[in-house]
Amino acid sequence: MTAPTDPGALSPERARALFRAGLIRPTSGWCAGWTQANLIAVPREYAYDLLLFAQRNPKPCPVLDVTEPGEVSTPLFGGDLRTDLPGYVVYEHGEPVAEVPDVTGRWRDDLVAFLIGCSFTFEDALREAGVPVRHIEQDRNVPMYRTNRMCRAAGRFGGPLVVSMRPVPAGQVADAVRVTSRYPAVHGAPVHIGDPAELGIADIGRPDFGDPVEIAAGDIPVFWACGVTPQAAVMASRPALAIGHAPGHMAITDARDGRYLVP
Repeated sequence: MTAPTDPGALSPERARALFRAGLIRPTSGWCAGWTQANLIAVPREYAYDLLLFAQRNPKPCPVLDVTEPGEVSTPLFGGDLRTDLPGYVVYEHGEPVAEVPDVTGRWRDDLVAFLIGCSFTFEDALREAGVPVRHIEQDRNVPMYRTNRMCRAAGRFGGPLVVSMRPVPAGQVADAVRVTSRYPAVHGAPVHIGDPAELGIADIGRPDFGDPVEIAAGDIPVFWACGVTPQAAVMASRPALAIGHAPGHMAITDARDGRYLVP
């Protein structure tokens, strides 16, 4: 299926219909002005531990909504969480066993789904402030990395902080910090600026998730906490089953970005 020529102009409903029909595509730059979210779903017996993990690690895991067991939509997301994202990863005992465009056949009545804030939500604000977003310019998925910083464990869940990286011209780093700090519910200000080795990232050209992005002369790597962190916790903690979005392939919600903007 061919991607639309102007995905930023689409409504969430239209984008979800395209994904439900089989389009697989990272969602950075899609549905301008509409909030995007990470998905992680676990059996009810693990849900409290995951909620506590998110509460203890609000920077990478800002919770926007949580379903009742078995529910596949929420007031925030009017589509079907099993079909209306452009890609999913299924985990069994912490191992990724399938990456698929539809998880209807794998969804269970006891699954509790969490929608976690996503940094794609503030990318329009960055561009409006004149800060380039290189992975959109290069038509690539945002690069994401496991770090050497461990999250605070909760019950059966623990694992490393995952970060996303955007190269920012040195003279605009302060602008990027200022803009994103006003979106605390979607990761907020960066967690690190500069040398990736300080986060334990040995090769910035080889992300753990997403695509490598070309860094222009004069750019500085800027790192934000990332909502793939719960999937890293799943891989480290090995629950019997979990379903997440394919990194960069987000749930496009019915909430406006401005809902999460603070003065």
